[in-house]
Amino acid sequence: MKALACIYEIVILNYFLKFTGSEVVFCSIDGRRITSMEGYSINVNAKLPDINAGEIRSIIIPGGDVSGIKNEMVYELLKNIKKGGKVIAGICAGVDVLDAAGILQDVKSIHSEDADITRDNHIITSRANAYVDFAIEVGKEFSLFENEADLQETIDFWKYFKRM
Repeated sequence: MKALACIYEIVILNYFLKFTGSEVVFCSIDGRRITSMEGYSINVNAKLPDINAGEIRSIIIPGGDVSGIKNEMVYELLKNIKKGGKVIAGICAGVDVLDAAGILQDVKSIHSEDADITRDNHIITSRANAYVDFAIEVGKEFSLFENEADLQETIDFWKYFKRM
């Protein structure tokens, strides 16, 4: 099986989501497992055609070899999610998928700004090296942090490796 996603880019975000009780659904085009660039086998919960943009609150697209998801089915789902005002987040080559789908038109992104991460109108884009900031920005978009102290503690622990 072809390696697809760079899972390290979304591991911390996935932890934040699961820790705060969010349901995380991994999907692939055909519903079959994904082998990550790092060699991990990811069991998926759904195939892409079964995903209804009206029933989800976001889509997160990691980087890696995204050639298998640069297609009209993915682009249509992304456009419908954007129309619904829901969160769309891409990191590394995942941002290329957003761009190819037309999602980044009139939106600040790492393709239009000299930044490691951007957040504009419910769309978050990030360079691969900013995976901790990516997790934090998506967490802020979802209001995952209880208060400023919780946010700062999260930043100190995950970004600056401070002991708690």
